[in-house]
Amino acid sequence: MKRYAIIVAGGKGTRMGSELPKQFLTLAGKPILAHTLDSFYRFDPTIELVVVLPASQQEYWKQLCADYRIDIPHRIASGGETRFHSVRNGLALLPDEGLVAIHDGVRPLVTHAVIEACFQAAQACGGAIPTLPLTDSLRQILPEGNSRAEDRSRFVTVQTPQTFRCSEIKRAYDQPYQSTFTDDASVYEAAGYTPHLVQGNRENLKITLPIDLALAEILLTR
Repeated sequence: MKRYAIIVAGGKGTRMGSELPKQFLTLAGKPILAHTLDSFYRFDPTIELVVVLPASQQEYWKQLCADYRIDIPHRIASGGETRFHSVRNGLALLPDEGLVAIHDGVRPLVTHAVIEACFQAAQACGGAIPTLPLTDSLRQILPEGNSRAEDRSRFVTVQTPQTFRCSEIKRAYDQPYQSTFTDDASVYEAAGYTPHLVQGNRENLKITLPIDLALAEILLTR
């Protein structure tokens, strides 16, 4: 099946403490978003890429592409009010046939093995999300202000790329927006589908805080 990837890059950099949106910050000599695009292009040069950016950032991104000689083929979709609306705008550019990986623009360190595992599981099962087991202990905050220990083996953390059959995820995104939609899998699940879990990779961190950027720099240049 034909493969697509939507790279969602609508961050503002508030928690990074930067006026520059975090997807444009320099990492190992080029913008974070360029590394993310490169990860998918090197995985499969025939993959069709869509970058979702706020309209106000699109000209700046085009200038960065010229400045850094970023020549990876991709289309640009306009971001929406929320991530949900941004993804829906990206999906509107795709046909109903095929498979689509939806990935955070600030996760530049996803491995090719994880991308391939997600595509294979999505083709077989309809939808797939990369996850990792928890390593820290877990506690639930109770309404009365106390807390209690939880069995961490019953939980996983979720990464991207969350990958789906195009027809199913487009149908899921036809739903009205709900505040409980925290990622693509939650939208997919609300439409009556069940995503398959695959093993993620530890390096696939979402660059949100300055410490994440420093760690990504070390991982990319080691």
